[in-house]
Amino acid sequence: MLPKDLVDELMQFRAERDWQQFHTPRNLAISLSLEAGEVLELFQWEDRQGEALESVMPRLRDEVADVAVYLTYLCTDLGIDLEAAIREKMLKNRAKYPVALSKGSAKKYTEL
Repeated sequence: MLPKDLVDELMQFRAERDWQQFHTPRNLAISLSLEAGEVLELFQWEDRQGEALESVMPRLRDEVADVAVYLTYLCTDLGIDLEAAIREKMLKNRAKYPVALSKGSAKKYTEL
């Protein structure tokens, strides 16, 4: 999903620091979850919109980037083609959530 040159840059950054030894699938999954939690933390006590959202955008951009980096490491290490995985998931989602039943609804597919 990310451009190959950016993925290569991330992998080189990690290799130069010899961090791949710490990046087991378990550790990457934990780190991914923790970084996603930091995204969530920015909205913990306030439904940020407008100026309130703008005030946290620099940190939000950093946290979203951290999520993307850990996801990229995990997918690369496990041989997951992220674009293909997303496309496959979208096929499943289209079947689970047909427009006629789900448009404008936040219900889970089991409730449709």
